Amino acid sequence: MTAEATGVRLECDGPVATVTLCRPDVLNAQTPAMWRAMSDFARELPGDLRVVVVRGEGRAFSAGLDLSVAGASGPGSFAELATLPQAECADRIAEFQAAFTWLHRPDVISVAAVQGHAIGAGFQLALACDLRVLADDAKLSMAEVTLGLVPDLAGTKRLVDLVGYSRALEICATGRRMDAAEADRIGLATLVVPATELPDAVRDLTAGLLANNRDAVVEIKALLAGAGGRSPAEQQRAEREAQTRRLRDLAGRGE
Repeated sequence: MTAEATGVRLECDGPVATVTLCRPDVLNAQTPAMWRAMSDFARELPGDLRVVVVRGEGRAFSAGLDLSVAGASGPGSFAELATLPQAECADRIAEFQAAFTWLHRPDVISVAAVQGHAIGAGFQLALACDLRVLADDAKLSMAEVTLGLVPDLAGTKRLVDLVGYSRALEICATGRRMDAAEADRIGLATLVVPATELPDAVRDLTAGLLANNRDAVVEIKALLAGAGGRSPAEQQRAEREAQTRRLRDLAGRGE
């Protein structure tokens, strides 16, 4: 389907893919059709991909779930999901989550370029990325609670990992909005820049990620991503094993 039909576009340029939410007239509010398209993107990526940039057209990253769709009676609506057996409803939500979790891929680094609103599903999409570059006009909120819902697009663990349990609970249970300065202060932002400098900042970051050995970057991401679940001794062993692989590969002795 076309970007006009789905509301999201994938463009590949060598080792960089750009996912663009392209519904600026509704602040890139998200729909199940967008999520299906984003899940499909994971199967369309070139083998030499190294970086994925996620961005929104217009003045917002994403204002969250499109309530005109979710509040109706069609596929993916609250009404339809509520009629499904519990297991089937959970399976449907798992399909939605796949639109976000492919950005966790171990062999790529994903970067969210966030301007304006990143609300609810928009916030969770930014959290799905490894790195977040925020414009200074960014406004973030985990607003699901204001609809009587919970965040269910794979954002809760990412949030706890970044800011800790207590802060994550406060953010999710209040649904309040935070600005870019606070997001930076509590560890949600990789970088905050003036809004006019956001594209250049993302390009510079992407260039830095591409400047070094791909396999070394993949090993580093795996080491850091798994560190929270390992003991110090286990992490040290993982470092030794990763370095051994790198040394053998650089010496032409890789398996």
